[in-house]
Parts: sequence; structure tokens; C-alpha cells
Amino acid sequence: MKKFRLFIENFLVYGLGGTIGKIVPLIMVPIVTRLMPDPSYYGISDLSNTLISFASALAVLGMYDAMYRMYFEKDEEDFKKRICSTALAFTLCTSLLVFLLMILFRGLIARWFFSDRKYAYLVYISAAATLVTATNNLISAPTRMQNKRRVFVVTNTLTPLLSYSISIPLLLRGYYIIALPLAIALSGFTIEAAFFIMNRKWFRLSLFDRSLLRPLLSIAIPLFPNFLIYWVFNSSDKLMITNLMNVGAAGIYSIGAKLGQVSQLIYAAFAGGWQYFAFSTMKEENQVESNSRVFEYLGVISFSASIFIAAFSYFLYRLLFAGDYVEGFIVAPYLFLAPLLQMLFQVAANQFLVVKKTWPNMLILSGGAAANILLNFLLIPRIGIEGAAIATLCGYIISDLVCCLVLIRMKLMKIRTRFLLSCLLLLLSLLIWRIFFHRNVFLGLAEAVLCAALYLFLYREDIGMLLRGMKKEAGKKE
Repeated sequence: MKKFRLFIENFLVYGLGGTIGKIVPLIMVPIVTRLMPDPSYYGISDLSNTLISFASALAVLGMYDAMYRMYFEKDEEDFKKRICSTALAFTLCTSLLVFLLMILFRGLIARWFFSDRKYAYLVYISAAATLVTATNNLISAPTRMQNKRRVFVVTNTLTPLLSYSISIPLLLRGYYIIALPLAIALSGFTIEAAFFIMNRKWFRLSLFDRSLLRPLLSIAIPLFPNFLIYWVFNSSDKLMITNLMNVGAAGIYSIGAKLGQVSQLIYAAFAGGWQYFAFSTMKEENQVESNSRVFEYLGVISFSASIFIAAFSYFLYRLLFAGDYVEGFIVAPYLFLAPLLQMLFQVAANQFLVVKKTWPNMLILSGGAAANILLNFLLIPRIGIEGAAIATLCGYIISDLVCCLVLIRMKLMKIRTRFLLSCLLLLLSLLIWRIFFHRNVFLGLAEAVLCAALYLFLYREDIGMLLRGMKKEAGKKE
């Protein structure tokens, strides 16, 4: 119960911070789309985010996770400070290099990402946002590693509020293309400055330790391709839609992804609570059992939520959007589930990181990413943006399946029969929804309630054990 409470406390607190950080953009999306003349402007702005995420992955080079892992290697504060300082110094150098390369090749990048060299000026803004985003990842890390949850909630509230306080006036003045990317850069710089003030004791150039750089890189470099592969999963579909269809279709797809990104609320909670939980309990005897149960429970929660999102997607898009944007509803359930499957992959693949073997992650994810790209080429010309969403989902399914099989063989994971039944129930329910109920909220909701009841039946013993444990804990406090 103590370990469970530790994980749930972090999950809920970081979930609150993540919820606020994600709800504000979701609330603002209908407003932003109405301030823009057509979907192509939103598509270009979202492609700028795609560029920033790609360049940031290059700049960070896997150092964030390496620093997080090494931070818990020893309890000495001096060691932790040298780890943080060394990681930041390295990331600062790589971030500046990526920034300069983006400026130098701005015309070529504009052609690849925006389909036109005339948007080269947008690459300047994206380069600045990349520099801020990459370094901010490291500077904010000690806040999470020390489990300062209140600070996390506050900063996640302020970041989107600050961003939209900058972008909305720009949109009202007609700066449709640069408004959102410029807001990301400026708000990111402000938040980074605040984190540096709070965490400055952890970062000093004088504490740079070359002897620690090698073990950091030995963890970071094998992880680096993973982040590029995640980018392929999460962003390459937008580029392929732009080139195989048009920028307007990419804008509609991006709007469809916004409702799907509600799952980022769950993912944000997981990411905040998981890393601290995983590394602080990694040396316990029953670690494999604990990790397997977390994987299974998060999986069932994710499946249930995805089925309900499918039921309500058409209704919500009719309510929130107008015109062509409404058709984005069809991709929302797939893109809601995809980040949750990414979350499950990270839970499972954490076992490789615990035993300091990060290279299997890359191979497994590469297979899923390759399947994603191949399916994009096959499905986008035939069924449009829905094909891109299905390709992304299938890529994660393949990665999760292979990862679990490898870990089971290594005796680092356990999968129960009831979880396999849960997976089959999810696939069957999504198939029925797509064929019969995708535009009927009442029938879709009835299906979702039935599936939820079946999940409760499958896990009735675990729920009962949890309730008894909570009751027992409450009795002790009294």
C-alpha cells in the first residue's frame, strides 16, 4: 500500500498540473480556429510545433532521461549537483549547435516542413523556441527529481496562460502564421528563467565533471534514437499528409488530434509520477511484479477511456468546431489511444533502463515506426487523414506487443490472461464503433458502458483488494 500510495499521490498531483496545462490549450483551440481564416494557417502553426519537437529531440540527445537515471545512483548531494551541471553544460552546447544549423539551413527546412521556402522566417522563430525548449527540459528537471509537486502545478498553469496572452493579441492583429510559434518561444523563455532561479544551486559550470559525462552518454546515446522514433510516431504523419494531400488537411488532422491529446492529461500524470516511482523502487525484490501490475492497470484505464472518447467524439466536434474542422472527429479516438500506448511502452521498456540495457528500446521502436510510415503511404491516399491516425495506432500496437514478448522472455515482465482479454475487448469495441456507431453518440455510449462493466468484472478482485487496503489505511489513521 505504501508503494501504491506513493505512485497514486504523484499520479494525482502531476495529473492536476498536467490537466491544467493541457485543458487551457484545449479550451483555446475553438477560439483560435475561429480567429484564423482557414485550416491551412492552423496547419502551418502546428507544423512549426512539429519542427520544434524534432529539433529539440536532436538538441537534448537523450540527456534528460540519463540525468534522471544517474541522479538516483547515489545519495550524496555533491554527486547530484555534478550530474545536473554536467548534463546541462552538454545540452547547452548541443542546443546552440542545433540552433545555428537551423538558421543556416532555414530555406531547406522551410521547404521540407512547410512545403514552401517563403516560410523561412518561421524557421527563425522555431529555432529560438527549440533552444529554449531543449535547455528548459534540463533546468526544470531538479524540480521533478526532488518531487516538488506544488511548483509543478503552478508552472503548468502559468505556461499556457502566458502563451495565449501573447498569441491571441497577435491573431487579432492578423499575424496568423507567427502568433502561436512566437508565443511558445516567449513564454518558454519566461518559464525557463523562473526555473533557473529556483534550481540555480544545481547548475554550476565549475561543477562540470568530464568523468561523469561518459556514463551519462552511455545511457543517453542509445536513448536518443528513441526520441527521434517517437517524433516519427507523433509528427511524421502531419508532414506526410501535407505532401500527400495538402496543408489544409494537415490542419484538420491537427484539430482532430487535439481531442485525442486529452489523453496527454493521463500521460502527464503518468510521466510526473512514474519516473520518481520507477527509479526510487527499482532495487526492490518484487520490482518485476510491481512494474507488471502498473502496466496492466494503466492499460485497462487507457482502454476504458478510449472507448468513451470514441463514443463522444462526433458530438464534441459538432459542439466545438464549425465547417471542415468537424471532420477531424474521426481521428480523435485513434490519436487518444496512441499516446496511452506510448505510455504503456515506457512502463514496460523501463525494465531495460533498470538493467542499463537501453538498446532494445531502439530496435523495438524502430520496427513500430517503420510500420507506421509504411501504413501512412498505403492508407493516406486511400482513406485520408483517418489512415494516418490508424497507421500511428498500429505502429504503437506493434511496438508494445514486441516489447512485452521480449521482456517476458527475459523474465522481466508478467502478463495475465485477463489483460489479453481486455486488449481483445478494446479492438472489438473500436471496430464496432467505426462500422456502426461513429456518428451516433447514444449507441456509442451504450457500447462504452457495456465495455466498462466488463472491465470491472475482469478486475473485481483487484478493486476489492484496493478498497480493503484503503479502508485499512484509513482505520490506522483514526
